[in-house]
Amino acid sequence: MSDAVSDPMVEANATPEAPTPDTVSPPDATGPSLEATGRPTTRRRGGRWLRLALLVAGLSLLLVVGGTATAGWLYARSVESHVDKVEIFTALPEAQRPVKAVEQARNFLIVGSDSRDPDTSGSRTDTIILAHLPADRSGVQMISIPRDTWVQVPDPDGGDGRQDKINSAYATGGTPLLVQTVEAFTGVRIDHVVLIDFAGFAEIIDAVGGIELAVDESFTSVHPPYRQFTAGLQQMDGDTALDYARQRKQFADGDFTRVRHQQEIIAAVLDQASGSGLLTSPGRLDDFLRATADAVTVDEGTSVFDTVWALRQLRSTDLTMLTSPSAGTGQQAGQSVVFPDEAAAADLYAAVRGDTVDDWLREHPTGS
Repeated sequence: MSDAVSDPMVEANATPEAPTPDTVSPPDATGPSLEATGRPTTRRRGGRWLRLALLVAGLSLLLVVGGTATAGWLYARSVESHVDKVEIFTALPEAQRPVKAVEQARNFLIVGSDSRDPDTSGSRTDTIILAHLPADRSGVQMISIPRDTWVQVPDPDGGDGRQDKINSAYATGGTPLLVQTVEAFTGVRIDHVVLIDFAGFAEIIDAVGGIELAVDESFTSVHPPYRQFTAGLQQMDGDTALDYARQRKQFADGDFTRVRHQQEIIAAVLDQASGSGLLTSPGRLDDFLRATADAVTVDEGTSVFDTVWALRQLRSTDLTMLTSPSAGTGQQAGQSVVFPDEAAAADLYAAVRGDTVDDWLREHPTGS
């Protein structure tokens, strides 16, 4: 990436000039997957973060082929107007927040939940990812924090807090308390938040014409209409794929299988979006982008347009997926939890704070 590239996120309130076609590189609508093993990978498939990345890719393409640069710019702004925004950071006690060590680096908290899952109230999140964008914009590192990680959840009123699963912070204090908990656990200051509703993913799947998945074993859904999933390749529409992604009770490793299935679905959407002519069909692309925008909520300080511009030169090989180091599972207060490997986690998050994750990866080639 050229050192001459500016970063509009540094001046989030500035109105960017409409870019000219010769200043934008065509996007690569592919990305890596989140490995359940926690090993870093740069496979050309996507994790939950890439629901936003596809929006980025589509908007970037529109800036190139949208008829004129001005038309593409206006359309990008139009799509951004459909992305819900919420105030998050004003509720955080500034004195308790980590100090930002590298000003030009950016740290995103990606929060995913399924608000219409019949087995949950929708108040807890099953996806927590810390995405680090280095100051030189040379790549993105995404660290998945298991939802059952046993951590200290701060007291928003300044008390001692409590020991609990990390996703309980979202259930009791919403996104602000989750941000505060992640910051306390990692020591990394969060700059932006992206909230993703997986229930909205069904509309995205339908917008790309459905997906084909390799079902790993035959089973029956525990939810009406009790669909049959047969091992092997299976074509799925949005409702079927979402049903598939919700299943966990039939599998020995429960939630871990569900996470893997969700990753496979998102990867399949990426493949379908990039290989079915979607990105060159204005009508289908519009449906896809608007369905994606409806599934995403961001903090007030996040500009999707500026994020597009800042990330426009990144490719799938620039993305690395990791899992927060753990020391195994066990029981606490009558519930199954994941114990963090405190020493290893401290080392990794120190690298995030110091913007030296690439150096950390060279010392930890297996991601642990």
